[in-house]
This record gives sequence, C-alpha cells and structure tokens, in this order.
Amino acid sequence: MDQGTMIGKTPALETQQFNTVCEILRRNHNDPARLIPILQQVQKEYRYLPEEVLKFIATPLRLRPAQVYGVATFYTHFSLQPHGKYTIRLCDGTACHVRRSTGILNALYERLGVDEERKTTGDQLFTVETVSCLGACGLAPVMLVNEKVYGQVTPERALEIIEEIIAKETQA
Repeated sequence: MDQGTMIGKTPALETQQFNTVCEILRRNHNDPARLIPILQQVQKEYRYLPEEVLKFIATPLRLRPAQVYGVATFYTHFSLQPHGKYTIRLCDGTACHVRRSTGILNALYERLGVDEERKTTGDQLFTVETVSCLGACGLAPVMLVNEKVYGQVTPERALEIIEEIIAKETQA
C-alpha cells in the first residue's frame, strides 16, 4: 500500500492523528512563535510531517497553511515523507566516496529493497539517505544510524549493523 494512502483514510486514524496534534498544540499554548518546536514534536510522533497535519496546525496558530509549509520545507531537519524508525545516513563526501561509500550504499539498497526514489522501507523500519559530510572524515567511510556513528564501514559491516537492528526489533 502506498504510504500516502494510509493517512486520513479511516476516521479513527484521522481522529487519533488530530487528537495527538491537538495535545501538542495545547502543550505549546497554540503559540505561533513556537511553530518550529511544534513541528519537531509532530515529526517525532509521526516520523514525518503529513500534509494534512500541516494544514491543520495553521488554524489554531492563526497562520496561513503556506507559512507552516514554508517553515517545514525550509529546514532540512523536517521531512514531508515518511521516515523509518532508524534513519541511516551514509556520508558520500570526498573522503568517504574515495573509500568506496558507494558500495555500502548499494548493499543497503539491495538488502532493504529501497533506492534513491523510495528511501523508506515498506514497514517504515529504515530510511536510507546520503549526506554530503558527517564531519568524521578520519573515520571514512562513515555511516550514522539515528545518532550512533559507525566508522570505517564496509558493505559487510553495514549489513551486519542492519541485521543486528532487525534482530533487536523482532525480539521487542
């Protein structure tokens, strides 16, 4: 099923979704000056910012939907597409690229069934992104999983890390 069709199709999901957003807005006193923290909290809850939620947020904050959307698209920290529970950021800066980060990326794509267009797995467990630099060139190639840094990664080591996460998730 397409990720976009999952949101808002059932009244129960829609009601639950907006109840959570209403609670976030209430905690932030419907203060338009707190738009960024509100968006951060919504994204933490849903792992992305659904378009219908952005529109919904505008009214109690007395903002135009375009203003909310503008902030959400301006900052790279925000995502309008579903993100997995685990975001894998693979550095493709010069040091990492020279040390063959492309092979790591290809191994991740193949194992997880994602690609440049569809970056998140169907179960929303993983999102794979490339970044220009993670600032750890001495550890190249570098991979970041959520906030944990892995240095001198090989394609084999990247797949081991993925398998460890999958094993942990299936035990939970």
